[in-house]
Amino acid sequence: MKGGELLVLLLASSLCLSAAVAAQETCPADIGAKCGDAASDDWEGEFFPGIAKINYEGPTSKKPLSYKWYNAEEVILGKKMKDWLRFSVAFWHTFRGTGGDPFGAPTKNWPWEDGTNSLAMAKRRMKAHFEFMEKLGVERWCFHDRDIAPDGKTLAETNANLDEIVELAKQLQSETNIKPLWGTAQLFMHPRYMHGAATSPEVKVYAYAAAQVKKALEVTHYLGGENYVFWGGREGYQTLLNTDMKRELEHLANFLQAAVNHKKKIGFNGTLLIEPKPQEPTKHQYDWDVATTFSFLQKFGLTGEFKINVECNHATLSGHSCHHELETARINDILGNIDANTGDPQVGWDTDEFLTDISEATLIMSSVVKNDGLAPGGFNFDAKLRRESTDVEDLFIAHISGMDTMARGLRNVAKLIEDGSLDELVRKRYQSFDTEIGAMIETGKGDFETLEKKVLEWGEPTVPSGKQELAEMLFQSAL
Repeated sequence: MKGGELLVLLLASSLCLSAAVAAQETCPADIGAKCGDAASDDWEGEFFPGIAKINYEGPTSKKPLSYKWYNAEEVILGKKMKDWLRFSVAFWHTFRGTGGDPFGAPTKNWPWEDGTNSLAMAKRRMKAHFEFMEKLGVERWCFHDRDIAPDGKTLAETNANLDEIVELAKQLQSETNIKPLWGTAQLFMHPRYMHGAATSPEVKVYAYAAAQVKKALEVTHYLGGENYVFWGGREGYQTLLNTDMKRELEHLANFLQAAVNHKKKIGFNGTLLIEPKPQEPTKHQYDWDVATTFSFLQKFGLTGEFKINVECNHATLSGHSCHHELETARINDILGNIDANTGDPQVGWDTDEFLTDISEATLIMSSVVKNDGLAPGGFNFDAKLRRESTDVEDLFIAHISGMDTMARGLRNVAKLIEDGSLDELVRKRYQSFDTEIGAMIETGKGDFETLEKKVLEWGEPTVPSGKQELAEMLFQSAL
């Protein structure tokens, strides 16, 4: 056995042992000898004892487990806050996140986990997930197929596992007011997808990915999902020396068109979303940013079938701000959903942190308000606890902080609109185009001969100040 293999084995053994010990010592529910028993999915009692439903208590509250700015039923700019924000919990980060990273073993040992990836464990995890959402007051969730149910030895066995967990999720949804914001297929982790899924050079992999998306679409539809997301984690290349880019892009377009066809065949009326990301894990991913993705959709005649799921951390990796990506999507009428997270400016990778920057949240909400909301999309917390945050209550605190931040951003936008000074600054900056000659240009009738005559008549233009510092001052005044 190689040294690296031995280290992985020791880490895995240590993790399973620590998870079992943690389950035996900290199980808060009254399940007696069944505590940590992988053969049982029974859990009598609460997964989060001592944590009550999170309520709005206002900005003066000092309680970590309370909302200071998010008041779900409060009306802001003509809509309830919950309808502007439409929050969602990401199953993969919140209930499958381990705290592991490329440099360290997992650190999360939740009391309901037993160290297995069994069906019984998957059911117990799903029950914990719904209790968490109910106590948080969030009505939507997002999932990958392979995060909620374990792989089997064959596709048929894997689908059967997924069906069993989906039936439990369906039951839990019927007992609550919770449903999926979106579902998706995980087409990047398994070794079969090492060269991509829809862009793999191996036809059998392409076909397997198609079968997986078919099932994930059907499951999302069955659960009442409002959207379905395509995140091409490995749809790109490491080097062009062994890549036929034209052929791969055509394959990807055909794959997406087949997904559109199947969506219509099964009667799924949800929105199909593409989530751009520039790199990581591949050197170059084909959906680099919103503009690149929009160009791809235009080239292959798919603009009417897809909208964009903007992830803020992905925006920064592509060299843009989240605000830029949202505006690019909005003005092209393809803004569909937002993955509310951020990255560390000192770390050059996708750290998926909860967004807590009030300024950035305000910029994001300015685009959302101009878009008249995101429905049927929303804000999915594609964010995870830091590796060093290991208390169960940290799951709540992280989401509360993220929700309060976005709510505060919405309140700030309302203040900016009510004040009107920033909008007036922008209006004045472009007021020269509100003239007769400006209207001629904006309607496409400004031929060069006419414009040349006007320049000879006007002489040298006088260019006014852009007032950038004033714009920033007005923006900051709302924070």
